[in-house]
Order: sequence, then structure tokens, then C-alpha cells
Amino acid sequence: MNSKIKKCQNCSIKFTIEPEDLKFYKKIDVPEPTFCPECRMIRRFSFRDGMMLYKRKVEKFDKEVFSSIPSNSPYKVYHSDYWWSDELDATKYGKDYDFNKPFFEQIKELMYEVGLPHLSNIKPINSPYCGNVGEVKNCYWLFNAGFSENCAYGIDVHGCKDSYDLVTVNNTELSYYLFGCGECYQVFFSTECRESSNVWFSKNLVNCHNCFGCTNLRHKKYHIFNKPYSKKEYFKKLKEFNLGSYKSIIEIKEKAKELHLKFPNKYMIGNKNVDVTGDYLRNCKNAKKCFISRDLEDSSYCQMILFWPSKECYDITISGGELCYEMIVSGGYRTKFCWLNMPKDLKNLDAGHHNEEYVFGATNSHNLFGCVGLRHKQYCIFNKQYTKEEYNELVPKIKKHMNDMPYIDKKGRIYKYGEFFPPELSPFGYNETIANEYFPLTKKQAIEQGYNWYDKPKNEYKPTIKASNLPDNIKDVDDSILKEVIECDSSNCAGSNVFRIIPQELKFYKKMNLPLPHLCPDCRHRERIKQRNPLKLWKRQCMKKGCKTTFQTTYSPDRKEIIYCEKCYNEEVG
Repeated sequence: MNSKIKKCQNCSIKFTIEPEDLKFYKKIDVPEPTFCPECRMIRRFSFRDGMMLYKRKVEKFDKEVFSSIPSNSPYKVYHSDYWWSDELDATKYGKDYDFNKPFFEQIKELMYEVGLPHLSNIKPINSPYCGNVGEVKNCYWLFNAGFSENCAYGIDVHGCKDSYDLVTVNNTELSYYLFGCGECYQVFFSTECRESSNVWFSKNLVNCHNCFGCTNLRHKKYHIFNKPYSKKEYFKKLKEFNLGSYKSIIEIKEKAKELHLKFPNKYMIGNKNVDVTGDYLRNCKNAKKCFISRDLEDSSYCQMILFWPSKECYDITISGGELCYEMIVSGGYRTKFCWLNMPKDLKNLDAGHHNEEYVFGATNSHNLFGCVGLRHKQYCIFNKQYTKEEYNELVPKIKKHMNDMPYIDKKGRIYKYGEFFPPELSPFGYNETIANEYFPLTKKQAIEQGYNWYDKPKNEYKPTIKASNLPDNIKDVDDSILKEVIECDSSNCAGSNVFRIIPQELKFYKKMNLPLPHLCPDCRHRERIKQRNPLKLWKRQCMKKGCKTTFQTTYSPDRKEIIYCEKCYNEEVG
């Protein structure tokens, strides 16, 4: 079987469908994609809300709630406790399939009728200001997170406790301002550190303890800027840095950043991988062009598979399962083109879904096609119940009709059977989703490309103090700060330009001797994700003198970092 070259109907670039891709499409009985891998990814991302919540009223609920869906959305919105419960009987919206209208036009109407949950959270405890979380307790402003407690201001967080300002962090405790770290304890302002404790301003440490401003160390203790010290000298020197001062923190961060650039980086970030391409991968095998994932096998074009081991999956995002294709926030066995299907048991990795196509918002269901919000159902089409025989006879006819009468979106893109939901069906504006975080667009660009956009109302809160006027040292801060509305110190604020310090946050800063932040949570998040490489690959050559090894890397050629192949990196770093 030979590879095929196709032209993306969205961006018009040519892309290659490899022989192993063709085998997969044949195995799960879907046509070849007409969008390139990157456009398919962005299309899915446009259905995943990011770090935004809105205060609003919802159906059948007296109090206002914080929701990921603004009040001007055309969708009906219900409290998630009701919407995700068995009390919701979405079969009452069941209807016959209309062979006179395109499939996606009909499912859009069904989505409008059934509505949406105000949040997509699983068993949160005392965490109303979080989105897309599962089994979290006493958390605040946490998104895409699970099994964490007493954490705030983070995204892609798993198994963490008493930690703040996190991006892609797992199994970590009493830590602050981290990116890409795991199995850490009391680690601060650091990147890609593992199995380490009492570490500050460091990058890419493994099993290191009591290290400060270090890079690429393995199994070390009592090092400052990669220089070894005795235990006594180390702690004496540590006191001189005045870590409770915001001014000192800023100066040290800049110095550490400059020093990090002097050390080599491995062409990709990850470990325990076999035959993979992509970045931020862990314990993956035969994974092609996958990013920010772990426990993937025989899979391609997947992103953010962090909570569910997956095998033989293509084009899935924040999902998991086996033989799955083109999904976001879903999972199971042989599920395709699905969005926001909740697992039966997240903790025990029981998806409770199989053989579903074009299904949104289902739980514990099987053999569904074009359904919304069903609970414990099987053999349903457009929420209408059928016998097994009727279902198996009708589904092929609908697929044929999808090809004979395709949906054409407002940009003229053609959606036949085999395409994921058109972006214009998303309840979110492009700027409200993770798509804008990884592939930022202006309002004009987003609308020109056929995406929705949300115009945020002007902030109503007036600052009572400028961040630049905050006490420099945490020892000079008292509880009166909790009453202040602080003006963000960024001249180009990514958020609402003001923020507050919450009680548990202040308690954490005092306990860990950390100064108050001068940036709002949104700007702090933007600052951390600047460390994250893009979800794109370039072909490059190892920069170690004499090495001719080439590889695919997320470090673009114009970057300042020193990039090594794995062999050269391991020889130098270990």
C-alpha cells in the first residue's frame, strides 16, 4: 500500500497519508481525511473551552453559577448536576432522520434542543471555580485537572496537592510556578523537573534535591547554578537570595533563564519512549506526531492524552481508548467523531462507551449515531430508540446520505461522512478555547477562517492598588491585602487587568515565603506557557560538533537554544 498526497480543503497545503494511516482508516471503516493533521487538530481544539468562566443564570436553577458558556450563547444551558444525571431524559427529543436535510444541520438543531451543561466536571468537591476537572477538592481556577487537592491557577494538572500556578504538572506537592514537572516536592519557578525536591529556578533536573538555578543535573544535591556546595554552605548562600522579595525573584529568574541557554536541550522532551515523533511524551510506543501525552501505543496525531492509556487511536485530544478516531474529551472502544462523552468511571478507567459516532454528551452508552445527551442507551439514532436490526440497517443509509447531501459551512468547506463537527457548531468563541492558546488568531483572522468569536464585556472592577505598590516582601503583607483589587503589572494584560489574592493563596505564600505576584492569573499563565514548544515539527540536525544526526523537533531553526540528538544529549547529560 503506497502513501497518498492530498490537498487540505481548509489551508490548501499538501499533506501525506502514510501506508499505516491508510491501514488504520480501513480497519475502522472511515474515509481518508480531507483536512491536514494540523487543521484537524485546530478544528477539535475549537470545541474545548479554555480558562474562562462566566457568571450567569441557567435553566431550572435559581442561583447564578460560573459557567464556561457565556449568557449570550444560542444554546440552552443547564446546571451540570442535572444535565449529567439520569434525570435528564434526552430521548424525549428523539426524531426521525430527515433525508431532505444535511446531517450536521440536523444534529445542530438537536444540540440546541437538548442543551449543554454549565460545566463538564466529574465529582468536584468545594471547587466551583474550576472547569473540565475530575475528582478535585478545594481547588480554585483549575482547568483540565484531576485527582488534585488545595491547588489553584493551573491547567493540565494531575495528582497534585497544595500547589499553585501550574502547567502540565503531575504528582507534585507544595510547589509553585511550574511547567512540565512531575513527582516533585517543594519545587519553585522551575521547568521539566522530575523526582526532585527543594529546587528553585531550575530546568530539566532528575532526582535532584536542594538545587538552585541549575540545568540538566541528575542525582545531585546542594548545587547553585550547577556549582556544588557543602550542605552548610548551600543553606548559608540560600539565605542571601532573599526569596521573600519580589524584586529578588525577578532578578534571579532572569539570571537563571540566561544560564539555561548555555546548556544543550534534547531534541524532544520525554522519557521511556520507543519509536515516537512529537514532544512532551512519556511512556509511549510507536506514536507518530503526538504531543503532551503519555501511555500511548500505535497511535498518531494525538494530543493531551494524560489521564487514559490509549492504543491504536488517531486524531484524539484529551480522550482515551482503543481504535478511536477524531474525538475530543471522549473515550471508549471504536468511538469516532465524538465530543464530551463522560466516562462511566474515571478512576478505574472504565469509559462505558463503544461503537459510537457523532455523539455528544453521552454517558455509559453503546451503538449510538448522531445522538446528544443520552444516558445508558444503545441502538439510538438522533435520540430515537431502534432495534438492533433497525439500527444496523439505517446507519449505512445515513452515511450514504451524508456523502450525497454534504453539509457546506459558511466558508464553503464540505463536510461528508468522516469529518468531525464543523467549528461553527461549537458553543465557544475561538478566543475562549484552547485553539487560541496554541494557535492564536486575531478576531478578524478567526472570523475569516470560519470560527466563532466572543467579545468579552468590559471589566467592571476598579483597582484599589497597583501591583507596583504592593509590599516587596511577603513578611510585610497582612490580611488587609485580601480586600484589595490589584491592578495587573502587565502593560498588555491577557486578562481583565485586575485580580485579587484569595485567603488560601495568601496562606500558601506566607508558609512558603513567596512574594505576592504582580501579574494577574491570566498573565502568569501566558508567561509560563511561553516555555512550551509549539505543536509543530521541524527537521533539524544535531548541534554538537561533528554529529550529523537529523531529527524532527519542536525547536524551530530560529530558536536560541542548543539542540542535541538523543545520543549526544545522553552522553553529555545522562
